[in-house]
Amino acid sequence: MAKAQAGGKKADLKPLADALISGKREVVVELVKKALAENVPPATILNDGLIAGMNEVGRRFKANEFYVPEVLIAARAMSNAKEAATKPGAMEILQPHLTKAGVKSRGKVIVGTVKGDLHDIGKNLVVSMLEGSGFKVHDLGTDVRPQTFVEAIREHQPQILCLSALLTVTMTGMKTTIDAIREAGLRRSVKVLVGGAPLNERYATEIGADGYGATATDAVALARRQVGLAN
Repeated sequence: MAKAQAGGKKADLKPLADALISGKREVVVELVKKALAENVPPATILNDGLIAGMNEVGRRFKANEFYVPEVLIAARAMSNAKEAATKPGAMEILQPHLTKAGVKSRGKVIVGTVKGDLHDIGKNLVVSMLEGSGFKVHDLGTDVRPQTFVEAIREHQPQILCLSALLTVTMTGMKTTIDAIREAGLRRSVKVLVGGAPLNERYATEIGADGYGATATDAVALARRQVGLAN
């Protein structure tokens, strides 16, 4: 991997992106450490290595070349938040350097599955792909009460809220949640995106959401547009 400052030659971060696409966590971590040691700017490592890799994962997922397990494995290669204390992932290693360099996230997103719904695979996939696109994500988990969403919006002040539901009997919780956010006087401060198997564009419009994503890649594309990023 070439030094970013040596003779103006651009760092080659393709091996990092390729390792991420393949889900090789240990290799990803070592390549991030190596790039930092070679004085490659943290933002370059993030954008040209990690995000570039996750963008390709997203493309393959949308093209049915990758499936949920491959996406989740790639995401774990990028971040190992659940075991960060003992086995930090690439983002846990890179984040202090990004902070020191003044690099900000692409936006804050709160994600959760609505009250009464315990399904989390789709939600977890969206979380992974949002993080892979450079967003700071606060995952509230499953069976989330409307008031919990309201409190999280007050605390974290996100630009985007993503609501998930997999059952027709629980998707009404999305409208209840949006109504609660409106009653709390917070609706104008956050864009609400919804997704899940029983939903469609028409329902999203009826309940007052700002957008509907049929897939995890659609959700990321919507989130990027909401913060003014091209897809």
